[in-house]
Amino acid sequence: MAKQLDYHTIRKIFTRFHEADPEPKGELEHVNVYTLVVAVALSAQATDAGVNKATRALFKIADTPQKMLDLGLDGLIEHIKTIGLFRQKAKNVMKLSQILVDEYDGVVPNSRAALQSLPGVGRKTANVVLNMWWHMPAQAVDTHIFRLGNRTGIAPGKTVEAVERAIEDNIPADFQLHAHHWMILHGRYHCKARKPMCPTCIIKDLCPFEDKTTL
Repeated sequence: MAKQLDYHTIRKIFTRFHEADPEPKGELEHVNVYTLVVAVALSAQATDAGVNKATRALFKIADTPQKMLDLGLDGLIEHIKTIGLFRQKAKNVMKLSQILVDEYDGVVPNSRAALQSLPGVGRKTANVVLNMWWHMPAQAVDTHIFRLGNRTGIAPGKTVEAVERAIEDNIPADFQLHAHHWMILHGRYHCKARKPMCPTCIIKDLCPFEDKTTL
C-alpha cells in the first residue's frame, strides 16, 4: 500500500484525467434510473459488457418495476442467465421491484439509506446510482479503484470503506463528481492488476509504484 499522496500531486493527477476525458461516463447501459439500479445490481462479479449484452433486450420490455414484475422471475432469468449468480440476482431484482411498487409508488428513492434497503443493493451500488443519475459526488469503490488507490497513493486504505473515505478526504472538491469514473476507467484499461500499462500511463511520473512495467 502506497503512502497517501499530497494535495498538489493529486491535483496534478486529476487535472490530467480531466484533460484526457472531461466528462467520463459509466459503461453500464440504462434507459432510466430504475434500469440503472437493476444494471448495477446485476454487475456484481460480472463485467459491464456482459451485463449490457444481457439487458439490452430486457430493458426494452421491462423498464419499470411493474413491468419487471409482469415479466416474472422465469422471464427475467431467461434474459440474464449468461450473467454470473443470475438466479440470486433475479430474485433480488424481483424483490426490489416489488418493494419499489409497494413502498415507493414505483419511484426509485434517492437517499443512500433508502437505496441500500433494497435487496441486492449495497453501498457501492447505491453510490453508483447517486453519482450517475443524481450527480451526487458519491464514490463507488470497486476492485479497480481499490487497486489504483493503493498502488498509486491516490486513496490508500485497507478496506473499501477506507478507500472511499480517502477519496472523499483527499481529492479536491472540483474533481469529486467524476473521481470514481476516472479511477475506474484508468484502473480497468491502464493500471491493470497483472500487467499495468505503465509506459503509456499519463500519470506515470506522479505515481510512486515501484514495480512499473517497461516496454
